[in-house]
Amino acid sequence: MPLTVLLDPVRILIGSGQDLIHDGAALLKNDQLIALGEAARQQAAEEGIPVQNAGQQLLAPCLVDPHSVLEAPFGSHCETLTSLRHTAARSGYGQVALLPQAKVWRDRIERLHGFEETSTSGDVQVHLWGALSINGEGEQLSCHGDLMDRGAIGLCDGEAMPAQALLQRSLVLSEMGCAPLLVAPRDPQLQGDGMVREGVEALRAGWPMDPVASETLPFGQVLELQRLFPERRLWAMNLSTAAGVSMLQQASTRPSASVHWWHLVADRSELSPTAMGWCVRPSLGGPQDRNALIQALEAGLISAVGVHAVPLDTEDCLLPPGQRRPGLVGHQLVLPRLWQALVVERNWSIPKLWEALSFGPSRLLQQPEEALTLGSNRWLLFNPEQRWVPSLDGIDGSRGANNPLLGQELIGAVCACGLRSPEPLND
Repeated sequence: MPLTVLLDPVRILIGSGQDLIHDGAALLKNDQLIALGEAARQQAAEEGIPVQNAGQQLLAPCLVDPHSVLEAPFGSHCETLTSLRHTAARSGYGQVALLPQAKVWRDRIERLHGFEETSTSGDVQVHLWGALSINGEGEQLSCHGDLMDRGAIGLCDGEAMPAQALLQRSLVLSEMGCAPLLVAPRDPQLQGDGMVREGVEALRAGWPMDPVASETLPFGQVLELQRLFPERRLWAMNLSTAAGVSMLQQASTRPSASVHWWHLVADRSELSPTAMGWCVRPSLGGPQDRNALIQALEAGLISAVGVHAVPLDTEDCLLPPGQRRPGLVGHQLVLPRLWQALVVERNWSIPKLWEALSFGPSRLLQQPEEALTLGSNRWLLFNPEQRWVPSLDGIDGSRGANNPLLGQELIGAVCACGLRSPEPLND
């Protein structure tokens, strides 16, 4: 049901570079932001609109997810484009960018069709990364110019480092123009069967260990390519180790970088042996890695937090960890958990958090930054005190069963969002 209310008082963040407004007022009418401040109070009084005390809540711009995975967007019994849009909207995400890997890789222009916004698709904007190589096999370049012309926001070849020769060839040809080239600094051969980043805790738990070199060696290649091609927009996806952060900090020419949200709220010292959160890519590191990633995000070395959702069905999640495909879902979880980890526990400012979750990702995707605008329904209302428990039965949550916080009480939730979303069961 559309929301019509005067939030007074309420905390308000207008947009990037703006200070937080305390004890503000906002008039919402049929899910649209109509007025702020005294103008909102006056109009609400004239029209007899009810007043809600929301002094601890936050009215802010929508969030932006720079990379997630949706392998079967149409007709799947797990996550689909429709259910993803619904979950994203209810979680406050106004934009989601999808990686090219799918049952049919998005390496040709005809495979970019079907994702366009329509009158029934809602307000969540879905952007598409195009495949760097045909079928993501790393052997032959796709038609980069055609993909860019048909709306791809950039190029990526999945969750492992492509061959350096292939990357260099694409940079020399530069058919992507000023669009970003998203590269995962991960070498599967060096990782082997490793599931957790090497360390004392992983050794004690008996987990197969993933060496730090599986990230640092390919990341060194990314840094060298950025040095050789400073005019190109390279982007290291999901940096995950303290060593990687150190390399980024020392680089003379730095690529952009993002981090998986789970690496900011969990590490190998905290999880039980049966926790879902072990099965994530890149591998989960230790407390030192987590602290280094948070500090890099705060300092601006890392520019964006990715949800990087990889939805799996219930049968997939019943497999033993060594046989289960890595990946987690979590659009509903990201803001509540990062609010606790960064704002509550580390005294981050709210604008700093929104820089990581909204404004930074928008700039990396070369999209207009989300902001509160009068007459618009692109807003979210966050209640940092609301308690709730994620479950597979929730109609607003992801259809993926690989939620790392199922059954755990969380503090903080997006209690309202102006974005229209399609009904989740209309696939």
